[in-house]
Amino acid sequence: MEAIGVVVNPIAGMGGRVGLKGTDGKLEEARRRGAEPRAPDRAREALRSLHRRAPDLAVSTAAGVMGERAVRDAGYEPEIVYDPADAAVTDGPARVADPETAETSADDTRAAVRALLAADVDLVFFVGGDGTAVDVAETLAEADGETPMLGVPAGVKIYSSVFGVTPADAGRIAAEFDRVERREVNDIDEDAYREGEVRTELKAIVPVPVAPAVQSGKQVSSGSVDSLAAGFAREVEPGRTYVFGPGSTVGAIEAELGIDPSPLGVDVWRAGTEDGESGGALLARDAGESEILSVLESPATIVVSPIGGQGFVFGRGNHQISPAVIRRAEEIEVVASDEKLADLDSLRVDTDDEEIDERLRGWLQVRTGRFTTRLINVV
Repeated sequence: MEAIGVVVNPIAGMGGRVGLKGTDGKLEEARRRGAEPRAPDRAREALRSLHRRAPDLAVSTAAGVMGERAVRDAGYEPEIVYDPADAAVTDGPARVADPETAETSADDTRAAVRALLAADVDLVFFVGGDGTAVDVAETLAEADGETPMLGVPAGVKIYSSVFGVTPADAGRIAAEFDRVERREVNDIDEDAYREGEVRTELKAIVPVPVAPAVQSGKQVSSGSVDSLAAGFAREVEPGRTYVFGPGSTVGAIEAELGIDPSPLGVDVWRAGTEDGESGGALLARDAGESEILSVLESPATIVVSPIGGQGFVFGRGNHQISPAVIRRAEEIEVVASDEKLADLDSLRVDTDDEEIDERLRGWLQVRTGRFTTRLINVV
């Protein structure tokens, strides 16, 4: 590979930590809740990983926070082929947008990809989530459909199998791949997702660099977890605060405890006292990071289930359980049915905080049933 094209969706993932489960149509609400951009930092991490391995690549990108800033920070001198402020820019100084107020759209992403193709890049390296992946894939399909694409995961939900597992993995893959294979681009209805319903739709089949660290598509399945939920409920500690992550497995535990769960949100619940004089109390339902922190009291346990087919425990679909929340909890309990773990040889974390990620790595006992556990490595 001699030339790479970079495009960043600067608002991708902003809705996750504040409990919006996505940013599509919710940017102003995300900002009102205090959301901060995460895509630019993840772009820099990926591009620095790429630069360490391929410092002499020719890089084309879009102006400002759509790519230029991260590319320069990584050590490259890019060719600017698109500027959302005034169409294509091919020479001279480019506009540098304020990352806090950058207003880019799907149209900008598509226009940037068209400009990258016109620059004859060998790979479109994009930063965003499933929505960005759809924009890139559909634009590539309108051209020859043969230019490969690879994503840096920065969105709230990642159902497509076109992303590196982590930003650093994506950079390494971009530098080292020697062949491609066809992979799926999927997207979901974010409004339905916010209501607790997952509606996935296959949008494209695209060429993607082949490497073990390209994540699988998310499995949408629902095995029986009744015995797991019953086993967890009987061991609840009186007076302990529980942060319940998204998903049907954890939702079954909440239902066993008499809680009405938010299926794809995060709930905070405190168990009743040991003498039975007071029952459990739901402290927050479908909460964002700040609300979780405001009601979280020790002792506290975070309860999460990995994403089927991908194995992510933190960093996909549960950004509300942020590094700050993880630091406040004394325990983390991972629960999953044997069916969900059947195709996973390890679990993964991607919290945006390397100290937390490193702390979470290692061998972990995962509860799989009423009395059973399985030892699995978090990498």
